[in-house]
Amino acid sequence: MPEGPEIRIAADKIAKIIENQVIEDIDVGLPRLSAAALSLKGNVVTKVETRGKAMLIHFANGLTIYSHNQLYGVWRTCKRGNLPQTKRSLRLALHTSTHSALLYSASDIAVYERADLINHPFLQKIGPDILQKDIDWQTIALRLKAKRFCKRRLSILYLDQAFIAGIGNYLRTEILFAAGVHPDLKPKELSQEQIETLSKQTLIISKRAYSTKGYTLPDELRKQLKETKGSYESVRFMAFNREGLPCRECVSNIVKGLRNGRRIYWCEICQAVLN
Repeated sequence: MPEGPEIRIAADKIAKIIENQVIEDIDVGLPRLSAAALSLKGNVVTKVETRGKAMLIHFANGLTIYSHNQLYGVWRTCKRGNLPQTKRSLRLALHTSTHSALLYSASDIAVYERADLINHPFLQKIGPDILQKDIDWQTIALRLKAKRFCKRRLSILYLDQAFIAGIGNYLRTEILFAAGVHPDLKPKELSQEQIETLSKQTLIISKRAYSTKGYTLPDELRKQLKETKGSYESVRFMAFNREGLPCRECVSNIVKGLRNGRRIYWCEICQAVLN
């Protein structure tokens, strides 16, 4: 599933071609969107934004397209008339006079009056977006210590969009590794120093993944590993998807487990339960 940084990157690309532009034509692959498409055709897109893993495309007439990629959805952009070759099912296509924004494979798509978004079943439950401009580590620290969250294992908490929106499976692994905390610990079991470190790394790793298009390695290490000409996946992460490989910090093997039904990776030395 695409995580917050990937959705924000997609939104940036889409914004470049459709913001402040008239949507001349709309194609829909889901019949239930047909009536709404008629209300959007010929209108100007005023803003493209993300909230966690959801994307919102706002129109001048007060309507908004809500979409969530879930597991398989993917956005593509192209020059109009030059559609990509793919076996994916086209769900939504927004065409300006020169470009197209295309959503494939997703099914969670709907059109809302902007004022009604506050009542959306997903949007009304999510916490602050990890990539919003005004979020700081102190906000995250307060949420970690809040009664609602402090007694939950970090491996579970960090997938809960009500805690922080936009964090998913690979970010969960990478944040906990960077903070040096074990996935099975709970916020209430951490020292104040650990809470602060975890809060800061939550921001750092998430913003790094956005700015580098998916890399979570520290900048210097990322540059060094890129020179080895390794595959994208092999030089992308500190711990995620590296089961059995040496930890980049202490060279003991990275281990893999399942938490909340999702795979997670950690170093038993760098992230010992008792530090």
